[in-house]
Amino acid sequence: MKKIILIFMFFSIVCSAQQDAQYTQYMYNTIAINPAYAGSRGALSVFGLYRTQWVGLDGAPKTSTFSINTPLNNSNLGLGVSLVNDKIGPTNENTLSADLSYTIPTSNTYKLSFGIKATANMFNLDINKLNPEDQGDPQFQDLNNKITPNIGAGVYWHSDKGYLGLSIPNFIETNRFNDNDTAIFKDKINYYFMAGYVFNLDDLEYIKFKPALLTKMVEGAPLQVDVSGNFMFNDKFVVGLAYRWSASLSAMAGFQVSDGLYIGYGYDHETTNLRKYNSGSHEIFLRFEFFNNYNRITSPRFF
Repeated sequence: MKKIILIFMFFSIVCSAQQDAQYTQYMYNTIAINPAYAGSRGALSVFGLYRTQWVGLDGAPKTSTFSINTPLNNSNLGLGVSLVNDKIGPTNENTLSADLSYTIPTSNTYKLSFGIKATANMFNLDINKLNPEDQGDPQFQDLNNKITPNIGAGVYWHSDKGYLGLSIPNFIETNRFNDNDTAIFKDKINYYFMAGYVFNLDDLEYIKFKPALLTKMVEGAPLQVDVSGNFMFNDKFVVGLAYRWSASLSAMAGFQVSDGLYIGYGYDHETTNLRKYNSGSHEIFLRFEFFNNYNRITSPRFF
């Protein structure tokens, strides 16, 4: 039993530092953390992402994300649905979310969106990977296929050039495993703030630059700060760098294949002592959007 507790304490430390799945290219996957983003692009947007973290380290996180969001015709409402699969060591989580947003104009160029998120989380533990001494321990059996509901909210102030966002994806803390009434494995509340702005670096708008910021605060873990800078050339090619404070340095690249299709890739190089035990993290995503004659974009948006 002590061996099992130590393993869970290890993964508790990992998850306390990270908690929600993290993304290097968060500026394209905003719907995962802020429900107010739903429908803000003015098109039916289909998004898929795969991230493998700390390659070479046994039990390292692997995250798959799929989402769809769209504005609802002739209204101020936006709707989104997403599914996230997050694997860490012996655990496997599937989270299904539904997002609803309402948008009001605050000026000729900016809009303010409010959003709510409802989620259902299914948590699984593969006890075979833990090799427990007591195979029949009901405390571990109860963790399989455990479904817990949650609710979150966010605000998103945005235009075609910039954005600010505040969100709490989950208001309810969930205890995954208790020993002697002490929570060892616990999902905590994550607080997010994000911002970004697009600058035109030439009169023809051939080169654009977008700095972005994402901060995440979790009780019991250091404040996580992600800063990034991306350049877009001719509305087609994107290259950039990102830095996760005291954690990693990242390179990003993307290509706007057509009006509707965008592909992106990111690589993280760990800057902590953990770099000795892995070869970095990889992240790739595809976004496909369906436009009609009324909302077709004249140039791709950076976020």
